[in-house]
Amino acid sequence: MSRTIIDIHVLQTVPPSNVNRDDTGSPKTAVYGGVRRARVSSQAWKRATRVHFQDKLDPSELGVRTRRIVELLAKEITRQAPELAERANELAVATFKVVGIVVKPPKKGEVEESGYLVFLSRRQIESLASAAVEAAGADDVGKALKEADVKALADRDHSIAISLFGRMVADQADLNVDAAAQVAHAISVHPVETEFDYYTAVDDTNPEEDTGAGMIGTVEFNSSTLYRYATVDANRLADNLGDVEATSRAVRTFVESFIRSMPTGKQNTFANRTLPEAVIVMVRDTQPINLVGAFENPIRESEVEGRIKRASEALRDEAQEIERAYSETPVSSWVVRVGEDTASLDDLGGSVALADLVASVGAIVGARLGSSS
Repeated sequence: MSRTIIDIHVLQTVPPSNVNRDDTGSPKTAVYGGVRRARVSSQAWKRATRVHFQDKLDPSELGVRTRRIVELLAKEITRQAPELAERANELAVATFKVVGIVVKPPKKGEVEESGYLVFLSRRQIESLASAAVEAAGADDVGKALKEADVKALADRDHSIAISLFGRMVADQADLNVDAAAQVAHAISVHPVETEFDYYTAVDDTNPEEDTGAGMIGTVEFNSSTLYRYATVDANRLADNLGDVEATSRAVRTFVESFIRSMPTGKQNTFANRTLPEAVIVMVRDTQPINLVGAFENPIRESEVEGRIKRASEALRDEAQEIERAYSETPVSSWVVRVGEDTASLDDLGGSVALADLVASVGAIVGARLGSSS
């Protein structure tokens, strides 16, 4: 069976900002090609993408990643059977014990939690709650939950997010889900230096003669043109979801949400929300190919050419060189771009609007998986 891999390449300029901080509050960076670059971690952009799913998917197709799984399940048990409200917490703990997920004893005034973040889909939560409600009347609740095979309930009806980003259950490896999507750390195509914004805040109630600041501080920031890359293995995604139409919908959702999303660090301070200047999506049948090599030599803007123009040309050249050297011709490719500075990318695929791109990717995934099943 031929593979269906969707590679997403993005060039996006972000003005002064601090969208992803390290442990000291500084914008994250990385050394690549011998110079320091701005960096946004894959974890940050995965979460931003997953949050964007809330605007695109029905709540039944979403999931929750939390340590407060007992509280989460107890609420659903209470919703399904209000008469069990006082036993809901106890039933939730018993259910996760049978599933095999260990929950820690509660701290004073709190409920039990798992020792790590657990990713559960909405439908899995509902199924586990239904089993707990059914078992509530049994003399041996634990035995009734085992007979209901609650472990199997926790391992089917995965949400689109779980199917894309995977799930690791430390206590029960057989409940793990292999991720179908990979997201690279975004890095700037050029060198960066962190800058400092010294700010003061005035106390509105100060008397007129008091001109001093009520607060002073500094915020670190940088501005950058980022190369972002993600890839989806549509075949693995179909294995996780078990349905071609759902896989096509999941790919469409991921492509649009990855392109449109942005981590929210210091968003209120910098209002740095932008959309990409250029997006290239390539469908491949061999393997994912990250084109970051285009920027090993950092882009330097000139008096007549900005970063985007030179970055677009470098990305086009890298893609064409990969194709020539390795005979890696994409099955299909599309370009969404803004302005004349990105015109060179038309050499990589037909220029389309984002809505048309998303529809086209979904259609080709459906056709290829449908024909190969």
